[in-house]
Amino acid sequence: MAEISRTAAAASRSAAKSRLWNDLNRDKYLYLLAFPGLLFFLVFKYVPMWEVVIAFQNYSPFTGIMHSPWVGLQHFEKFFANPDFYLLFRNTMAINALNLVFFFPLPIVLSLMLNELRSAIYKKLVQSIVYMPHFLSWVIIAGLTFLMFAKGEGVVNKILEASGMERIPFLTSPDLFWLMVTLQSIWKEAGWGTIIFLAAIASVDPQIYEAARMDGAGRFRQMWHVTLPAIRSVIVVLLILRLGHIMDVGFEQIFLMYNGAVSKVAEVFDTYVYRVGIQQAQFSYSTAAGLFKSVVGLALVLVANWIAKKWGEEGVF
Repeated sequence: MAEISRTAAAASRSAAKSRLWNDLNRDKYLYLLAFPGLLFFLVFKYVPMWEVVIAFQNYSPFTGIMHSPWVGLQHFEKFFANPDFYLLFRNTMAINALNLVFFFPLPIVLSLMLNELRSAIYKKLVQSIVYMPHFLSWVIIAGLTFLMFAKGEGVVNKILEASGMERIPFLTSPDLFWLMVTLQSIWKEAGWGTIIFLAAIASVDPQIYEAARMDGAGRFRQMWHVTLPAIRSVIVVLLILRLGHIMDVGFEQIFLMYNGAVSKVAEVFDTYVYRVGIQQAQFSYSTAAGLFKSVVGLALVLVANWIAKKWGEEGVF
């Protein structure tokens, strides 16, 4: 019996190996197409991960990782005890909360509106227009923002002054900074974010819409009871992934909009890591700060994915 069991196990392993090679051979061009992307993530994302060990060392470029002394959680304790920690956490969470509330739903709404356009030419034209800002760098976006909202020569303030109103310091007012960066993100990325949702909407069976129309459902009812439920799983997956970046605001955008007048509301984890790690050469301390926000993002993804599965959704994994 034991001999039969070993023979069956060997046959099962051989069959599994054969199926694997058959699948690889069948989809070899797809794997070849995916190879550059996989190589990018391997070289620039996974290989550098082992260097996070410097967060637990007093790292020195002269002695290297292998010979730098270990200090355990000392840098984390210093980071959490730093008065700047609350400031960084507040600013990062506030900006991301605004993005989550106002920016995340906007591509969904925009996708639903684009889907309702019946003219294919007009629909493609609108799509092309809303996609365009995504291809502009944050340097150009920041430059356009200064041209539009600068207090001295900004177009908006000139219009306000011509209308008999006072000029508003859009770029130097701490009360307006979070709003400005949120509007920037919406203008730049909302159109690009519709791509996935439009693809999900396109996969909905037209017969379902036909059945809804026969039952007397209007355009809004079809949107609410057919389209939204059909793309719900996509929305949940993207929301989970978005929560994984809840501690990431975007270094380039904040760095370009940063100035002394708004420093109390503009300093976030990304700019803090740059300022402390690169400018002040506190490599271990800044790595500890970066590792903290990465761990928080991972924890949020795991929790959100668990909740989504509890509610009957597929989740990310």
